[in-house]
Amino acid sequence: MQVHIRHNPSFAVARVLLAPTEPVHILSGAMMAHSPGMSIDARAEGGLLSGLSREIFAGASTFTTTMTAPPQGGWVDLTSVLPGDVLSLPISPDRAFFLTRGAWLGNSHGVVTDTHWGGIANLLGGEGGFGLRAWGQGEVLLSVYGALDVCDLAPGEQVVIDSGHVVAYDLGMRFQLRKASASGLWNSLKSGEGYVFDFLGPGRVYLQSRNPAAFDAYVREQVPSE
Repeated sequence: MQVHIRHNPSFAVARVLLAPTEPVHILSGAMMAHSPGMSIDARAEGGLLSGLSREIFAGASTFTTTMTAPPQGGWVDLTSVLPGDVLSLPISPDRAFFLTRGAWLGNSHGVVTDTHWGGIANLLGGEGGFGLRAWGQGEVLLSVYGALDVCDLAPGEQVVIDSGHVVAYDLGMRFQLRKASASGLWNSLKSGEGYVFDFLGPGRVYLQSRNPAAFDAYVREQVPSE
């Protein structure tokens, strides 16, 4: 599987190039276009209960679509609901990643994505507690709201990141959640910042320049209540 990303960073489209008979697993509804001859199969990965847990807890679809290339090979274009970039993230046996809720678009056949408890920090930080763990060998495609940013931390190096801007991070990284303001939650809320993550290196964090929860709150404010 090879990935070519175009129209980024504002309205990215990821073209997934597949070898003959190679499959790719994608989010239901993420397909924009594909080459002729592709076979399509939708099923709940790991069974219906496992598929439901992916949707309820991790923000992914219950049914995962598997698209398989014909003998001559093929391609499929993937897009996200929100405007922004697409991240093609390499996964290896010695480096798994935690994917925040709603970020997953698809992955190669050698990668496994399963529901994973991200800890009480993710729950209090507004990320729902659960996300997806991506492990195995290959690539995973992630939706980024806005532009993509990368933060590489050396051993012992720290960074403070607003919870709504985190897309993915090394599964073995150490982090903690705290209120943005040291003087209390009220001051944090008045400043517009609720909770932030303190990440400790070594490791890598992928960020998005826009916050989906903040956008959702903005839209709700603009819609007249009955």
